[in-house]
Amino acid sequence: LSSYILTFYTTQKLLNQANWLNHTNSFINTLDGLLSTINQGESTFRGYVIEKDEQFLNDYYNSAPLIDSAFKKLEALSIENPDQLTRLDTLAKLIKEKFTYISAGLALFKKENYQVTDSLKILNYRSKEKMDDIRLLISSMQNDEKEMMFKRSGRLSSFSNFIKIINIASLIVAILLTFYSIITYTRENQAKKQADYNARVFREQLELRINELDIVNKELIELRSMEKFAVTGRISRTIAHEVRNPLTNINLATEHLRSEITPNPETDILLDMITRNGNRINQLISDLLNSTKINKLQFAKVPLNNLLDESLEFAQDRLELKGIKVIKNYTPDLCDISADTEKLKIAFLNIIVNAIEAMEPNKGVLRIKTENRNGRCVAVITDNGKGMSDEQLTKLYDPYFTTKENGTGLGLTNTQNIIISHKASIFAESEVGKGTTFSVTLNYA
Repeated sequence: LSSYILTFYTTQKLLNQANWLNHTNSFINTLDGLLSTINQGESTFRGYVIEKDEQFLNDYYNSAPLIDSAFKKLEALSIENPDQLTRLDTLAKLIKEKFTYISAGLALFKKENYQVTDSLKILNYRSKEKMDDIRLLISSMQNDEKEMMFKRSGRLSSFSNFIKIINIASLIVAILLTFYSIITYTRENQAKKQADYNARVFREQLELRINELDIVNKELIELRSMEKFAVTGRISRTIAHEVRNPLTNINLATEHLRSEITPNPETDILLDMITRNGNRINQLISDLLNSTKINKLQFAKVPLNNLLDESLEFAQDRLELKGIKVIKNYTPDLCDISADTEKLKIAFLNIIVNAIEAMEPNKGVLRIKTENRNGRCVAVITDNGKGMSDEQLTKLYDPYFTTKENGTGLGLTNTQNIIISHKASIFAESEVGKGTTFSVTLNYA
């Protein structure tokens, strides 16, 4: 029990340090974005001076709201760091002075009939000095954050090592207790028949536990190789725990109010609104948990080609409605896999539906290919839709990430979960304007 308590406590510390690392990364990245916006504003002013074209000033005029947005985010991230808040105030003053010089230079340039005068050069020089001060201050703020990040990384590593030590110690204690129990039991039982019976029962139970531990150990090894998916699952469960407790209290309080106050249309509308939105939040949490939990599968031997054809049948109405052409190139070789047929069909169907929705009506071509590659079965699904950027690809399996107006953002998260549960792998390639390719690699039956 003590080891479990220590493990739980250390895990909470581990999550806390991880959150602080994310906080530091966000602060540094926001500073980079702020500096980029300032540079863009300055560059557009210089372009205007060179080309005398008002269109160059669009980014300059748009930089103010971007800078305000960045400052709000930085202030929120620095709420517990008085030193950084003080530096942010200084940075705000420098940026204001910087843009004051640019604004004055813009007015002077127009006043001097779009000629570069000595006065404009002086203003530009002062503006450059302010820009140097801004860069220096931002660099100093980032260095402080990086130093804190290094210290937090060290703590993160320490907590991780501590968890390993606790687990090893618990295993050793468990082994010692097991041997002690066997020896004690043998010494205290003299009746051979009863002793043989008890030993046989114990052996069967031990073998069952070993088999269960072996299965769990294999699953853990596979999950460790999917670090991002595992982190997403832990965060999802933490969010669910932290949200559902107060949500339950809100629902209980709502029902209590409903029973205590005199009913009237206005209060009924408000109470119904609270209940309805509370149920919606609870459903969102349930969907998130379902998309990241480990699936229990019912395996059966099935040809990969047949499985893909059955998935296509479910999407046939969508294909015909959008006038999409399907080109199949299946391997003639035997390619049987061991799979939970229904769940794997859902995974393939999610990929196919996403491909359909990414393609233009009457112009789309969906290509599906199967092949034997390096001793495994591979299914390749390609569309000629709008494609995705590199940034979108990195978030492809994140819960609630979607590029569709009415999408839930859980389809591909669930797909990845199903494929990982099959000890298989999924890989996506995409190029904006050219389409997307999904490759799913599965083991032979």
